Amino acid sequence: MKLSALLVTLSSIAAFAEDAAPAAEQPNAIASFLPLILLFVVMWLFFIRPKQKEMKQMDAMRKALKKGDKVMTAAGIIGTVTAMEEGSSTVTIRTASTTLIDFDKSAILRVLNAEAKAETK
Repeated sequence: MKLSALLVTLSSIAAFAEDAAPAAEQPNAIASFLPLILLFVVMWLFFIRPKQKEMKQMDAMRKALKKGDKVMTAAGIIGTVTAMEEGSSTVTIRTASTTLIDFDKSAILRVLNAEAKAETK
C-alpha cells in the first residue's frame, strides 16, 4: 500500500515539474555528446597515441637488427643474432656456444648492445 502511494506521489511530482517549467530548453545534441567526445580525446592522448609511438619504435628496432647484435626475446632469452633470413621474419639466435634457436622477429624485445652503447655515451 505504501509503495503504490509513493509511486503516485512521484508521478504527480513529475507531472507538476513538467507543467511548471514549459519554457526550459532541451539540451543541444552536441552538448549531450561532449562528455563522450572528451573521453575519447583523453583516451587517445593517454593510451592510444603512446602505444602507437612505442609500436613504431619497436618496428624500427626490429628492422635495424643485424648480425652480431646481442638481443633479449620476449621469453627472457638473451643471445646473439647469428643469421637473418632475407624475405622472412625468422632470426637465428645463439644462446650458448653451440645452441642455436630460431625466433620470429616479433619475439625480439630489445637490443642489449645498443643500450650498453647509450649508457657509455
